[in-house]
Amino acid sequence: MLEAKTGENFAVVDLGNLENLDQFKFEAPKLQVDGKIFLKDLLHLTGAELSFNKLPVGKSVPFYHKHQQNEEIYIFIKGKGEFQIDGEIFPVQEGSIVRVDPAGERCWRNCGDTDLYCVVIQTRSGSYQGATIQDGVGVKKQVTWSQD
Repeated sequence: MLEAKTGENFAVVDLGNLENLDQFKFEAPKLQVDGKIFLKDLLHLTGAELSFNKLPVGKSVPFYHKHQQNEEIYIFIKGKGEFQIDGEIFPVQEGSIVRVDPAGERCWRNCGDTDLYCVVIQTRSGSYQGATIQDGVGVKKQVTWSQD
């Protein structure tokens, strides 16, 4: 079983090599998706859901879906495929990033010759209230690392 290392202000999990993501399985009523792991609970996320996904050659997500309140951001990190939103189909590959409104009916497939990998971030639509640079605060402390 996968466990996270936690501290007062952090949680860390190691999924291992991406090629081994198919060891994880997402199960819902009448549905099992191999190669998918949600990280909200493991990392104690409070403002988003995060999943890592592996889709084998020639496979498609077997259903369309949409959300009630959450938008999704798909970050493709390896492979090639196609993404479909409301019937519009476009190519995706390593480096492609797709944002989908909650109501967008979505699905994606692997039409390349290697496994297709993506990270999906899900967050409440319209909830973001500030730019990252304004939220960050510098800490007046010298950076140090332990010696190997």
